[in-house]
Amino acid sequence: MSTDTAGTADPAERPAGDADRRREQRGWYFYDFACSVYSTSVLTVFLGPYLTSIAEAAADADGFVHPLGIPVRAGSLFAYAVSVSIVVAVIVMPVVGAAADRTGRKKPLLAAAAYTGATATACMFFLDGDRYLLGALLLIVANASISVSMALYNAYLPQISTPEERDAVSSRGWAFGYTSGALVLVLNLVLYTGHDSFGLSESEAVRICIASAGVWWGAFALVPLRRLRDRRVVRGDGGAAGEGAVGSGWRQLLATLRDMRRHPLTLSFLLAYLVYNDGIQTVISQASLYGSAELGLDQTTLITAVLLVQVLAVAGALGMGRLARRYGAKHTILASLAVWTLILAAAYVLPSDAPVFFYVLAAAIGLVMGGSQALSRSLFSHLVPRGKEAEYFSAYEMSDRGLSWLGPLVFGLGYQLTGSYRDAILSLVLFFVVGSALLARVPVRAAVAAAGNPVPERV
Repeated sequence: MSTDTAGTADPAERPAGDADRRREQRGWYFYDFACSVYSTSVLTVFLGPYLTSIAEAAADADGFVHPLGIPVRAGSLFAYAVSVSIVVAVIVMPVVGAAADRTGRKKPLLAAAAYTGATATACMFFLDGDRYLLGALLLIVANASISVSMALYNAYLPQISTPEERDAVSSRGWAFGYTSGALVLVLNLVLYTGHDSFGLSESEAVRICIASAGVWWGAFALVPLRRLRDRRVVRGDGGAAGEGAVGSGWRQLLATLRDMRRHPLTLSFLLAYLVYNDGIQTVISQASLYGSAELGLDQTTLITAVLLVQVLAVAGALGMGRLARRYGAKHTILASLAVWTLILAAAYVLPSDAPVFFYVLAAAIGLVMGGSQALSRSLFSHLVPRGKEAEYFSAYEMSDRGLSWLGPLVFGLGYQLTGSYRDAILSLVLFFVVGSALLARVPVRAAVAAAGNPVPERV
């Protein structure tokens, strides 16, 4: 870890050379490989339609369920649960990030978050009948856990890669994630379409597909947990960095927020990212629900469409990484946001019961999804003051997942008020338009220099 006024890394804890750095990078990639299956199989494909069907089975004659006595349209439950999970993550992530930077022990915290989420996902096997409350609770726990774990995981990026490597390393991580997502979706497709031949009901097949994502997540998380190293940190005053780390978590959070005011250009990027990524995350989490409920597509079509997204996202992430080396990450991200806007406009007019058009839309999403997220992560890594990676990446993750509660909330309210998912999807265009405008105004080279980091040739 580099030094700053906040702390100094023990020289003995620094990588010995390129071989050690490459080994950590290869281990780092595997956390994307482990947890991306949750995002694809669970959040994007199966859980939205399945949890909605459970809620509909428990609904009253008017189509409402009543968690904690609150009337909620059954079709909005999934979106609302996603929003609640993000609020939980907002509360937890900054404290965990501050503790990680103060102690230098990100790995135990990463393990705790990963296995909490993996366990909650595996327990979704027990969702059947009208257990919509159990489903909502497990979704909240799993989704909050993956947000916390990703904040810690992303904080390793500036420690395991040089400034010139980061676009490529970040893009490879996303490519690993999409590769695992595609592989598991193939297995899901075989099990789901052939559930009768396996002696399973449709519901049992879906629950196995969902729960197996938790098992996969927990199993492959062992690879990064073995290869990534904690960096011991010593405070500038000579005290042990871990002193009072837990008890002072909230005080450290306030200190982090005050410190971020010293880096207004970094904050400007975070604001832009908060807005446009809110749209991206909402599209990802609500796509299957839109396809099944509004477009009338069957589960097999949805699985194969998401599989197409995963396959093309590998090429998209690597391809956009190459474009960033030529044109800079900022301009490449702006181009991808223009494509996202066109995708949503096309989704609004997409005809029902037309799987071919849905596949075309899925292909377009795949080509821009991985690259826009990977390049945003690597661009932000240049804007982080040295020695404060976990704290600042907690703020980034709050923008990536933790503050992305508005999109699902708007989507859910749109359906609750109008009964039309088309009206709900149209509202998301605003996130990409406003986010693009905010990002265009950020002078990224000046922002990198202001954070005290070397400015790459293209950024």
